[in-house]
Amino acid sequence: MEIKRKASWIRNWLIGLAVVIVIAAGSFFWYVSDYYKATAAAIKALQSDGSVTITETDDAITFAPNGEDPEEGVIFYPGGKVETEAYAPLLRRLAEADLLVVIVKMPFHLAVFDADAAEAIMAQENGVEDWYLAGHSLGGVMASSFAADQSDEVAGLIFLASYPSGDLTDAPFPVLSIYGSEDEVLNRESYAEAQGKLPDDYTEIVLDGGNHGQFGDYGPQEGDGTASFSADQQQQQTIEAITAFIGNNRQQ
Repeated sequence: MEIKRKASWIRNWLIGLAVVIVIAAGSFFWYVSDYYKATAAAIKALQSDGSVTITETDDAITFAPNGEDPEEGVIFYPGGKVETEAYAPLLRRLAEADLLVVIVKMPFHLAVFDADAAEAIMAQENGVEDWYLAGHSLGGVMASSFAADQSDEVAGLIFLASYPSGDLTDAPFPVLSIYGSEDEVLNRESYAEAQGKLPDDYTEIVLDGGNHGQFGDYGPQEGDGTASFSADQQQQQTIEAITAFIGNNRQQ
């Protein structure tokens, strides 16, 4: 009788565990299946033309300037639960500035599942001498994690509505932080606290009238503020800030 009771308890425990696992798995896949999708304008920006050649693999999308062999490149980590293609308009413009640009396709659209993705890209694109890590929102947090661990491989770090996860006060590379004044998604308290983890000479640029979502093209983001200008204008200001940042670093 005791053995039967014990066997019954184990069976019930296993059934309960299986139910918990099924519910957790279902909740996870429900969560990750609900993400922001690229707009039609973003998809259109993925077409190659006379200035930029765009290639796509299962792991990344590469924007390469035609007629150039760039010595500088940007590896971009997308924001959490945002479709990779949504950043095509922004990154295409960076490539038009004679930079090789690669955006990573993150598992489940969450950079936390592949923070070291830049390592493989750097190995594949061995013609690039100076790599800049960039990321939007959660993507910036995870890009900073890679940059901190591989500081000798990184020429600079660029945050778009984001901040570092660890201590970068002694980082050997420059840091640029850009966010919009109307951003209501970015946790300002966490952002302010994280500034103490950055080098003293980091550069901060506030886009007056910009918000959180307009760094990409995926429509309005829940909880975000209302921008006073278009996504196109916000992205153009962002490109100008990034290219100036890279240009200044090049001259040093």
